[in-house]
Amino acid sequence: MKIETRIAEAVKTIVEQLYGQPVEEKMVQLQQTRPEFEGQLTVVSFPFTKMSHKAPDATAQEIGQQLVERLPEVVSAYNVVKGFLNLSISSQQWIALLQTISENPRFGFQPVTEDSPLVMIEYSSPNTNKPLHLGHVRNNLLGWALAQVMEANGNRVVKTNIVNDRGIHICKSMLAWLKWGNGETPESSGKKGDHLRQVGAERPRGTCPVAQDERVGVCRLRRDLQGTRRIVRQDILRKRDLPGRQGKGGGRTAERLLLSQGRR
Repeated sequence: MKIETRIAEAVKTIVEQLYGQPVEEKMVQLQQTRPEFEGQLTVVSFPFTKMSHKAPDATAQEIGQQLVERLPEVVSAYNVVKGFLNLSISSQQWIALLQTISENPRFGFQPVTEDSPLVMIEYSSPNTNKPLHLGHVRNNLLGWALAQVMEANGNRVVKTNIVNDRGIHICKSMLAWLKWGNGETPESSGKKGDHLRQVGAERPRGTCPVAQDERVGVCRLRRDLQGTRRIVRQDILRKRDLPGRQGKGGGRTAERLLLSQGRR
């Protein structure tokens, strides 16, 4: 039985016997003792003063004396400060608690059921275009530890890893490698995987027949990308019934408004 539970039940019994009136469980208030006072747990005596017809200090003194006499293995000493009964827990009780914890490998764990809250923890989602390093080990350990803590507190935990970094810059690198990489790999070139994104950089801009035919730059593929963005932008404008580039100013103003909204 928890220390707080034993003390609360003892206080309820003592008050009922001392003052001859029933005590509701919610009337017994236990809280941690403030650090500037001696003790570990504090009993609030004010709810019992109407029963005792005494001052809070006197009521707390009577309850404290009874606790020391009835539960010497739990309460070793007490002191009263302005109606607050501060209790010192005996060393014997702390030793017994530590013994209980050491004997139960799952002490404090809450059971997980189908009705338990569902929690998803995502980690460590490393950059897919760079080698793993010691920092990823750290993030893996932190994510796993947090998942274990959440599960121990009675949550259904789902651990996931997001394969991320698939933005337009990666699409450009992938397309450049397919067109001009010549099958080069980190093993064949002796380069780190993220350094392969420079593939084709040694080819002078505009000298590649494929690039000239497709109207793209050797590495950046700017023209195709700009054309794609223009088509998508105009399509969105049409769907929103906003003017396009026709006219002087109106279309550009609408596009600037659309772009500014997209950045938010």
